[in-house]
Amino acid sequence: MVRRRRSCLTVPGDDERKLGRASEIAADEVILDLEDAVAPAGKEHARELVARVLRDHEWRAATVAVRVNGVRTPWHADDVALVAELRPDVVVVPKVESPDDLAGLPAACEALIETARGLVTCEQIAAAPGVEALVLGPGDLAASLGVPELTIGAGAHVDYALARVAVAARAFGCAVVDGPYATLDDENGLRAAAARSRALGYDGKWCIHPAQVEICNEAYSPTAEEIERARRILGLTGVARLDGEMVDEANRRMAESILARAGG
Repeated sequence: MVRRRRSCLTVPGDDERKLGRASEIAADEVILDLEDAVAPAGKEHARELVARVLRDHEWRAATVAVRVNGVRTPWHADDVALVAELRPDVVVVPKVESPDDLAGLPAACEALIETARGLVTCEQIAAAPGVEALVLGPGDLAASLGVPELTIGAGAHVDYALARVAVAARAFGCAVVDGPYATLDDENGLRAAAARSRALGYDGKWCIHPAQVEICNEAYSPTAEEIERARRILGLTGVARLDGEMVDEANRRMAESILARAGG
């Protein structure tokens, strides 16, 4: 199943008010977070809240996901049991370092690539059964690499990681999603970060605030000019010339990709 993932809103699993409001937001995907957004003492309570909102709310988002705690934590097994009971559309697994970390999941999954080991094995992870998407987690990756950076999404490591994860995902037919832009109230910065990953073929980006959703929906959708040019290219036959540029079959495949993204 191909899921649109331009905007993926993460919501703290221990905040009942935010969880309830998230059901009304038309992000492409809403991710109920049991991992980084929840303190260790609140894990059990967060599980109870997530179970309640999943049962009691209708969701505007096309996809509802749960981010579980990592396989090397004491909370992972209980989180997976909750997913098996509630059957969200997708389970998001953090700090994936090998296909073994995804064994036995009861739903399709998104694998977060956010450690040095995960980055060097991302091709194997993308090829694992049940993986729908790779998601780059630049903050934890910076910590894993020892990057001297305290802002999520900044740092010299990001461009390389974005490119490698994108290639791994596409090689095995997965979607590819950029991590969050953590500076709130900075629309220009968010748009620039989205443009950077979109240029590498990314489908979308995680959002940490509802105000970021519409910006990401726009940023990862083809522009009217791109759509119009793609249609003109597909209207040509053989090797042709368009606006001073040679057009051949490679251009047609590129145009088809643009129109497929536009149609979602």
